[in-house]
Amino acid sequence: MKTLNYLFTVLLSIMILSCGTKKERTFQPASEDSFRKEMLSKANGYFKVLPAIAENPENPLNEAKVKLGKILYFDKQLSKEGNISCNSCHNLNTYGVDNLPTSPGDDGTMGSRNSPTVFNAAFHTSQFWDGRANNVEIQAGMPITNPVEMAMDDELLVLERIGSSELYQELFAKAFPDEEYSISYVNLGKAIGAFERTLVTPSRFDLFLAGNTEALNIKELEGMNTFINSGCIACHRNRVLGGEMLQKFALFGNYWDHTGSVNIDKGKAEQTGALSDEFLFKVPSLRNIEKTFPYFHDGSISDLSQAVTIMGITEMNKDLSDEEVIEILTFLKSLSADIPEASKLEPEELNYLYPI
Repeated sequence: MKTLNYLFTVLLSIMILSCGTKKERTFQPASEDSFRKEMLSKANGYFKVLPAIAENPENPLNEAKVKLGKILYFDKQLSKEGNISCNSCHNLNTYGVDNLPTSPGDDGTMGSRNSPTVFNAAFHTSQFWDGRANNVEIQAGMPITNPVEMAMDDELLVLERIGSSELYQELFAKAFPDEEYSISYVNLGKAIGAFERTLVTPSRFDLFLAGNTEALNIKELEGMNTFINSGCIACHRNRVLGGEMLQKFALFGNYWDHTGSVNIDKGKAEQTGALSDEFLFKVPSLRNIEKTFPYFHDGSISDLSQAVTIMGITEMNKDLSDEEVIEILTFLKSLSADIPEASKLEPEELNYLYPI
């Protein structure tokens, strides 16, 4: 009788523990293979493989142009006092960001918006948080003459500075061989844009999309399923899982009630003044998202799980469970890729650009 009582107690304990713990999803080999194929089909309905480069027919790439663009990208003499370069705020060693809420300009003044990553940015349909530039070629020249950023007085001063360099004269001529006057502000933007169009970071996720169903593990696939079923794909889809639209932040409530933002940024309306543009911000890409903290237009949130929770509340009117957040995070981490070492290296030409 004691033995029966003991067995009953053990079985009851197991049942209680089982009810209080989420059961792990288990698969037989056949059902796991079926699940992987099901998720591949589902993923291909929403996402696309990253191409090797981001093509622009109006700015065809050549080796000389990309080389010139990289040198310009790292050149601090494109800022008024020579304190910062494009790479200062969009550091290629740290996934194209500086991991600061906002970035210091040439004179140390902090900007008002977070510096987004340049990796995969050329696939976006617009640039900047308010979408005011159509492509990376136009975007590239704008911070240089922005008084809070690189602070050069005007485009002419920029051209005079780089035009004083015999090396730049040679580099521009090679990059734009069909133009008699190759050193122009438009060509400066085209060169930097050409370089940025090579900053592409495919991950294991792309191998999966291309048909390798083993490239992601089951937990990552379950996370992708939660990501899709929760509605995140309404804005975060296609090649870079974002970057294709401006969206109101927040659709539900006020974003600052959740982010603790001190400065209430009205997004696109800061440029246009239109009431209809209030709180419209570009939807960011989720590629390398675990590496590109802090998050949102003002860098107000540094923890990715908190950012996901806030997005659930403000954009989908959902209180995502802790389990759902963890699953989504697991999927998002599969979007991270290694940065090519060649991208990180500063060009040697920087040492020989300007006359002493």
